[in-house]
Amino acid sequence: MTLPPTGSGDDGPPTRRRLHRAEIAEVREKHRIRLRRFAGHGRYAEQLDRPIRVAHLTDMHVGLVTPFKVQLAAIEVTNRERPDVVVITGDFVCHSHAYLDELGWLMKRIEAPVFGVLGNHDYWAGGAEVQKALKRAGVEMLNNANTTLQIGSQRLQLVGLDDAYTGHANRRKALKGMRKDLPTLGLSHIAEEADALWDSGVPLVLSGHTHAGQLTVARLNEWTIGRLAKHRYIHGLYGSRTGEEQPGAVYVGAGIGAAVMPLRMGDRGSREVTMFELGVLPGDLAEHHPEQAAHAPAPDTIDEDEERAAAHARFLERKAKKQNGWRARLKARNQ
Repeated sequence: MTLPPTGSGDDGPPTRRRLHRAEIAEVREKHRIRLRRFAGHGRYAEQLDRPIRVAHLTDMHVGLVTPFKVQLAAIEVTNRERPDVVVITGDFVCHSHAYLDELGWLMKRIEAPVFGVLGNHDYWAGGAEVQKALKRAGVEMLNNANTTLQIGSQRLQLVGLDDAYTGHANRRKALKGMRKDLPTLGLSHIAEEADALWDSGVPLVLSGHTHAGQLTVARLNEWTIGRLAKHRYIHGLYGSRTGEEQPGAVYVGAGIGAAVMPLRMGDRGSREVTMFELGVLPGDLAEHHPEQAAHAPAPDTIDEDEERAAAHARFLERKAKKQNGWRARLKARNQ
């Protein structure tokens, strides 16, 4: 398959062709795209007359690092499952605006209503521009907001928390007007925000950001994402869907794309499309893995908000230096 050109406008629009079934199978096998299934929180079974199927994608990272056909194959896999709704939990882009045309074209291929929240890479690339491209493609963005969608005769409430890594999360704003009597699903790029959402009546939160560490052999991801990046939720299902031990659960998706290197090793680090059957009780369907305990933070863990703010400040400083360098070179060239 010919890869689509960049969205810079110099080479024309992306290739507008779906993948054939054989191509999807080939891409899935070569690039290790897994389809994983989970039941929802037990509370949904009490609130719903029939299951609602939610497809979860995260960290698409449309850009130079990940082949476009991988992201397209993930969309085709999603469509074949006929979900009632698709949610995407941030990092739509990689490092720049150069691929916004590709991103929009890709989002339009999804054959179900799409809702999303932004991630740190979206803000680093330019949150306003990314959001405009997504809205043009029909994606409803939940920037610290909640909404209710009608699925047949049933309703599902979505709560979207803006990216916490770059300091844009506002839980109070996101929860304003939320109804406690409706089945509610939370979206947050950063999984650690789930704890407070559980306490506010959101029983299940879907998230991303970590890519599961990408390299999960010999539990390497627990070192890189757990001890070094200091995340308590690395990949998969955490918490409780019965409300017995904890008031809720969070799922951290392994994502589809990458921002630095595309290499992935180990089952848990594979790219994934995840289906959640809200209204099906845990234990009533075969799942990839059971709920697991959160990883203990490293002894030298500092305040999460402070650490995120410091990391974001370091990124902005590096970005400013690069921009100043480009301006200086351009100025020297024009003199």
